[in-house]
Amino acid sequence: MRLLHVMLRVGDLDRSIAFYTDVLGMTLLRRKDYAEGRFTLAFLGYGPESETTVLELTHNWDTPAYELGTAYGHLALGVDDIHGACDHIAERGGRVVRPPGPMKHGSTVIAFIEDPDGYKVELIQLSSRQQAA
Repeated sequence: MRLLHVMLRVGDLDRSIAFYTDVLGMTLLRRKDYAEGRFTLAFLGYGPESETTVLELTHNWDTPAYELGTAYGHLALGVDDIHGACDHIAERGGRVVRPPGPMKHGSTVIAFIEDPDGYKVELIQLSSRQQAA
């Protein structure tokens, strides 16, 4: 078994695709409208779906926004240069809500950003050992 994708419901699909592609550097892998069901699915990622876990954005045409609730935590992305990544994200209009620094009760360097719908995305500084793997 392997994890295929993670799904988020979004209020404005084009805005969300722009965020994940222009700000976070993902590629739009495929997009399909389901007119009868009044929804669109878009799949984005850092590699082909056959090799990597991807992000599915679901846009229900008649729902402009969602309540995030208290169960959602965050997506996590490993980065080689967390300070550079946060600068890059901020320069492109992304919102850094927790600047880079050590995690509470640990030494791993993390940061948090927020997507246009308010979903949190954690950035984790990869160690040199993780980068080589």
